[in-house]
Amino acid sequence: MHLIRAMRPRQWTKNLLVFAGLIFGQKLDDPGCRWIALAAFGVFCLLSSAVYLLNDVHDRDADRLHPVKSKRPIASGALAPPVALAASALLAAGALVVAFWINTAFGLIAASYLGLMAAYTLSIKHVVILDVLALSGGFVLRAAAGAAAVHVTFSHWLLLLTLLGALFLALSKRRAEIVALSSGAESHRKSLGEYSLYLLDQMIGVVTASTLLAYAFYTISPDTVDKFGTDKLILTVPFPLYGIFRYLYLLHQREGGGSPSDTLLEDRPIQICVALWAASVIVILYGPWR
Repeated sequence: MHLIRAMRPRQWTKNLLVFAGLIFGQKLDDPGCRWIALAAFGVFCLLSSAVYLLNDVHDRDADRLHPVKSKRPIASGALAPPVALAASALLAAGALVVAFWINTAFGLIAASYLGLMAAYTLSIKHVVILDVLALSGGFVLRAAAGAAAVHVTFSHWLLLLTLLGALFLALSKRRAEIVALSSGAESHRKSLGEYSLYLLDQMIGVVTASTLLAYAFYTISPDTVDKFGTDKLILTVPFPLYGIFRYLYLLHQREGGGSPSDTLLEDRPIQICVALWAASVIVILYGPWR
């Protein structure tokens, strides 16, 4: 039970990004591709859990000083570090075997994700700016891997959107951490001492505007219209607009935003927004009027 908790299954929602290639690659109506995408999702759930276990072992002393992370199984002493490291190695090895079974390109991207996240855990997370870029890179690799799994070319627009959206979440997470830890932020992680609320708000403002503009331009770009045979994706713009504004509301007014996965699982308005966005995209891309 403690090992399952340490694997953080609530965080697996981040890996839903793997399905973007299936949907935007117009493979959703292909049963074989659906099964491959589901297997790819499972691979990234195992890889992310392997990284979480490694992270919690590496940060266990600092986590004991954190009001929330101190309750994690490894930091609290409920799960022994050697057991966690052994489980991490087994999860990573098993996931990579399946990844290369799916196809070589997917396997290489999955291995790159594991390497980047391990490097983030061991060193990059302590380097200001590079820390949020590395986190965002993990999301980009998820999206690219999902496309590689079903043999589709992922739009450069969508990769850019993934990077910008992930940066928005990473910067918001840093802001929430600073607010929660207050004067003890730097002692928990060195890079947090390099950020200020003003700096983060400036960066979040830039990324927010860039994300929304990039999504709007993607929906009306000639390549998108030619690929999908419709110009109706522009109708979905209100959903990311509301979703980002809702997230900013939770971040600034409710002291939320520390965990994007928890926000998605717990905030009903964001859940409804994401569901309506996904439904509208599927209807537009797969409807009989294509």
